[in-house]
Amino acid sequence: MPFLRNSWYMAAWSSEVDAGLLHRRLFGIPIVLYRLTTGGVAALEDRCPHRFAPLSRGERCGDAIRCGYHGLTFDARGHCIRNPFSERIPPGARVASFVTRERNGIVWLWAGAAELAETQAVPDFDALYSRSGLSPICGYTRMRANYEFGTDNLMDLSHIEFVHKGSFAGAGVIFAGKHSVREESGALHSDWWMPGVAAPAHTYGIYARDMVTDHWLDMRWQPPAAMQLEIGATPQGQPREHGVIVQQAHILTPETETTTHYFWATTRSADIATEEGDGALRALMAQAFDVEDKPMIEAAYQNLEGADFWDRKPVYLGVDAGGTRARRMLQRLLARERAETETCADARQPTAEASG
Repeated sequence: MPFLRNSWYMAAWSSEVDAGLLHRRLFGIPIVLYRLTTGGVAALEDRCPHRFAPLSRGERCGDAIRCGYHGLTFDARGHCIRNPFSERIPPGARVASFVTRERNGIVWLWAGAAELAETQAVPDFDALYSRSGLSPICGYTRMRANYEFGTDNLMDLSHIEFVHKGSFAGAGVIFAGKHSVREESGALHSDWWMPGVAAPAHTYGIYARDMVTDHWLDMRWQPPAAMQLEIGATPQGQPREHGVIVQQAHILTPETETTTHYFWATTRSADIATEEGDGALRALMAQAFDVEDKPMIEAAYQNLEGADFWDRKPVYLGVDAGGTRARRMLQRLLARERAETETCADARQPTAEASG
């Protein structure tokens, strides 16, 4: 599959994974997730090797899963530990298992070889909790588009002036701002700086609407597609840390080549949580993502009509540099990973002398 393997992918919010069996297709592979009695998360390929029934249709037996079709039982490492028809465990009776880690209320899954999981840090979303200690508001939507189209959308926030007229539209402030893209420690940063503009929407109720502020939108992208957005505004000329700041997570995980899991989270403008306020914020996010972003992204992807993105010769506007560079970086990472895989495969091949 055309996805990075030696990478961390978001599999679920921690709150989604409990004693039940959660099915989720990730990077083309059906996977079952469940909470172990120790508190950790197990992740197995959701396909019994006997007749390929989903293990998620089976049942828990302690920390093991019994297939609901013919009763083969698999432990959390994917080894078959019981065959109800014989004392003998059939050869090949095992399923793939995946390394998982939890951080910031997110279950991360390592798609590559288990022994390489420690070579790359789990993405950091500490900012979702650092200021207030409150848990963020979290959500999920599924998109019928390749995940890189979601990255394009998020790394080029100039679209808010046109797509988000019912939610986040900035009343032209993007056009008064300056955009910059930089690479730092393997991450891309696509940032907007908009000094001397009217107070943006996330400050309403805190700042007067006619207050002159310095406004910023800072997006950090880590491959394959984990993005953190800082939305900030401060009275003009004041340090950023004195401002009203919202932190958001926008994390995309490919379900297949043509569909994507979009996990999002947001903090609140004020360090207080109320049922009414959280409900209004959740509705605003749903309007922005489900009603505005999603249909446009899906329509753009469908309009490729199966062609390769670059073969369509996309026009370059400058403000789309973040998404363009993210695509190019992914190409390089994929090419390097494939080359390393081929080198390892060649090294395992016997020489003509040895095979003779």
